[in-house]
Amino acid sequence: MKELTHLNKYLLKYKWSLIWGLVFVIISNAFQILPAQFVRYSIDLVVDNIRVYRSFDKSSVQQSFFDVFARSILIYAVLILIMALLRGVFLYFVRQTLIVMSRLIEYDLKNEIFEHYQTLPISFYRRNNTGDLMNRISEDVGRVRMYLGPSIMYGLQLATLFAMLVPFMFAISPKLTLYSLLPLPLLSITIFYVNNIIEHRSSEIQKSQSRLSTFVQEAFSGIRVLKSFTREKESVANFAVENNEYKHQSIKLTKVEALFYPIVLGLVGLSILFTVYAGSVEVINGALTVGNIAEFIIYVNILTWPVTLLGWTSSQVKRAEASQKRINEFLKIKTDIIPSKNLASEIAGKVTFENVFFTYPDTGVEALKNISFTISPGESLGIIGTTGSGKSTIANLVSRLYDVTGGEVRIDGIPIKELNLISLRKQVGVVPQDVFLFSDTIYNNIGFGLEIPDENKIIQAAKDADVYENIQAFPKGFGTRVGERGITLSGGQKQRVSIARAVAREPKILILDDALSAVDTKTENNILNSMKKIMVGRTSIIISHRVSSAKLANKILVLHDGEIVEEGTHESLLEKEGVYKELFEKQMQTDEVETD
Repeated sequence: MKELTHLNKYLLKYKWSLIWGLVFVIISNAFQILPAQFVRYSIDLVVDNIRVYRSFDKSSVQQSFFDVFARSILIYAVLILIMALLRGVFLYFVRQTLIVMSRLIEYDLKNEIFEHYQTLPISFYRRNNTGDLMNRISEDVGRVRMYLGPSIMYGLQLATLFAMLVPFMFAISPKLTLYSLLPLPLLSITIFYVNNIIEHRSSEIQKSQSRLSTFVQEAFSGIRVLKSFTREKESVANFAVENNEYKHQSIKLTKVEALFYPIVLGLVGLSILFTVYAGSVEVINGALTVGNIAEFIIYVNILTWPVTLLGWTSSQVKRAEASQKRINEFLKIKTDIIPSKNLASEIAGKVTFENVFFTYPDTGVEALKNISFTISPGESLGIIGTTGSGKSTIANLVSRLYDVTGGEVRIDGIPIKELNLISLRKQVGVVPQDVFLFSDTIYNNIGFGLEIPDENKIIQAAKDADVYENIQAFPKGFGTRVGERGITLSGGQKQRVSIARAVAREPKILILDDALSAVDTKTENNILNSMKKIMVGRTSIIISHRVSSAKLANKILVLHDGEIVEEGTHESLLEKEGVYKELFEKQMQTDEVETD
């Protein structure tokens, strides 16, 4: 239960729901116990008076006696019905307090986890896969809710029912109480073990279902590849194998579940058998009445369901503890990217890297080695290099998605670690190479970075990114929904929408992280011509593997294996006849071939 102590703050927050839930549980239990006594009274009334009734056979008194006798039975029946209705009402209140409480805590817990996720650094997301993150906020929280709701509710019902009923049963007959309760511990233990087997096999089914779903998702997503390579038959055969495994696991679970109710009914029947036997002996000895036997049989049935659920509840608590442990593992992780002085002010845009070293914490790859450069406000810097040379790492450090492992990054002469993160990132616009668009309208995607959407800014940003005409060509224009991850747009259109999204924020520092890799040379030139206007008065970092993109910058850095191998203007680098010129000539030849 140690892991579940994290939830105590929520139980304290909703303590009145818990207290009122306990009150309603006690009242509902009282209305469940009372009818058994009315049954005893009515049966004893029948047994005690049946001989008297028969003694008045064929006399005028018999009918009068029957009327009184029947009226008494009817009163007990009405009382039993009223008790049942009242119990139903208070069970409704029980669920409206305890189950609703669990839903409220579930809501709060999901918000806490999601909010905590937002604070964690990029390195956390590189170490953990998306499926695991989603499981902890959905499936694991769902299991915790089963502890907070049904488990607590049934636990309270069992505890209060035993506290109220067992002493009362002992007061009537200790011997009969022991006989009637004898099989119940065995019932609870049996249910506990059977339920563990069911959970284990259910877990295997979930794993099989997950593999099956993944297989189907990949088959549908890659249907073009499947058909191109004529692998439909192999895909169907592989699906049949996975589906057969799912069927096998499901049948194994069904066999175990088939034992559940027979075991419950068998042990309950055994308890009733003991009750009837011991009760009959007591009736013969004159210690009890026939009504007591009926009363105890009802008590046994009342206790059966909570005792049966004791095993189930124990299992749910175990599952909840395991799930809460997984949740706590992430909640205990704290971001190390925090501002030391929390300085928040409007920046001019001067960017300085001073002897910067950086090694990725999750892989140990040294991405940057002794990088130093300065960009003055309003100037532009081009960074080119081969894949893995460290270009994108520089973009990540300017936005402080990572902290340097050596050296220092400064903005306007202030160490970046002293700046307020939100203030800094609001003034930095990044266009990533791996474009991500939300399943929303183009309008909302471009205006995503704006606190208050501004139609003029959004339209102008679309024009600057050379995507305005494409958008206008769509039937719904800016209201066009782009689909999951922007699937309805071409690669070039997605990238230009991403550029428009960054430009719409009017950032002081604009970073294009290989943002033009998915567009052709003509479109690239159109965007670059527009970017010239955008870059005026704005510090710009153009990261690219294309010389044509970088040559617009005031200064160009050529990276190789995390180090600066050349730097200068486009013209000065061509005169050096080094790496830059070689790359420029190769790309010029490629562009000529594509044009031809």
